[in-house]
Amino acid sequence: MRKVGTVIVAAVAIFVLGGIGLFRSIGDRSPVPGTSSQDATDALVAPVVPGGNLAQAIASMQTHLRQVPGDWRGFANLGLAYVQQARITADPSYYPKAAGVLQRSLSLNSQDNDVALVGEASLAAARHDFSDALAWGEKAKLVNPYSPAVYGVIGDAQVELGDYHAAFGSFQTMIDRRPDLSSWARVSYARELIGDVPGAIRAMEVARGYAGSPADAAWADYQLGELYFNSGDLRRAADAYRSGVEASPDFVPPHAGLAKVAWARSDMHRAIDGYTWVVQRYPSPEYVTALGDLYGAQGNQTMASQQYQLVGIERQLFAANGVNVDLELALFEADHGDPASALAAAKAEWERRHSIQVADAYAWALYANGRYREAAVYSRKVLAEGMRNAAFYFHAGMIQMKLGNDADARSLLSTALSINPRFSIMYSSTARTELNRLEGAR
Repeated sequence: MRKVGTVIVAAVAIFVLGGIGLFRSIGDRSPVPGTSSQDATDALVAPVVPGGNLAQAIASMQTHLRQVPGDWRGFANLGLAYVQQARITADPSYYPKAAGVLQRSLSLNSQDNDVALVGEASLAAARHDFSDALAWGEKAKLVNPYSPAVYGVIGDAQVELGDYHAAFGSFQTMIDRRPDLSSWARVSYARELIGDVPGAIRAMEVARGYAGSPADAAWADYQLGELYFNSGDLRRAADAYRSGVEASPDFVPPHAGLAKVAWARSDMHRAIDGYTWVVQRYPSPEYVTALGDLYGAQGNQTMASQQYQLVGIERQLFAANGVNVDLELALFEADHGDPASALAAAKAEWERRHSIQVADAYAWALYANGRYREAAVYSRKVLAEGMRNAAFYFHAGMIQMKLGNDADARSLLSTALSINPRFSIMYSSTARTELNRLEGAR
């Protein structure tokens, strides 16, 4: 998810107007350790569980539905489980299965089936069709306006579409309905989006207090690790990732976090070993790309190319199962060699949605094509929102450098490195080299 994933003049206005209470309430609500949701729809918004446990649950549901083929709730729950399984195995072939059983559920009950409607929203979001996800979420709200999960899927879609004011309102309603791990995790992400990293960390710590299983705890630990790593605190990041591994050894992301920390500490052997272990179990494009970049940093272009080829195969697999991969394609190709494809993908995604992640990808694709003035327009959109993302500042700095605005480039690159000096396997050293050159030229 996290991830979620993927993202605020509008957001700032919320705080000025005092219209969202969840940001003022961090630390005010006491978490209840062991609390877990009983709603079926929360399979969407809860953290992932180890694959074996979910696989067993899916098998049990399949057996039940063969015996009771009219159980519309059962089909809806199975659809949610398929979406979850696709996410934790990086196997998008579960998405068509989810679509089939969710439609089966709705064919059995199309009147008050908010579980299946939330499932459809979850599936659309997993396939990166966020307009469709929002539409399904709004349908679910008409059926059950009291469900916290409904406001979770609506808010997630609004974030991805760049409608932050509406998204934060949805998250407020969600946490008002039920403060738990899922709602507090969204508070954390909202805080991160507006640049309040300490507030994001505090909210995720509260979220962890609601963990109802080792897998929930491991998920929250991983999110904490990411917040610490992205703010340059390697010690706390490593501690959080290790805590996640100890809580649920089968949950792969914290292992990837530890491999990333190893790289940041210049232990390339351990980093490559770690990412290799991760990719063998969870071959997501993000982790495969990281492994390729590590090989590239070592000068092993043969092994790097093998990983990048695998990323291409995975993209085709995702696309074949209905997943829009334009955002990921834009960033990958801008970094790894096909600027024209990067720009086409970024432009297509920008026409669909205006999140800051998409704006950054568009800016970087324009940069890769030598269109620096246009790139600067989109880069300014990104930085105006306030998120403390080192890669965003690095991209902006490189764009300003190409425009000859050395003072702006120095400031932006310096900010990137102050946020996280090890923000990228590919570009951290580039940022430092260019900043040193610019400072030497003063």
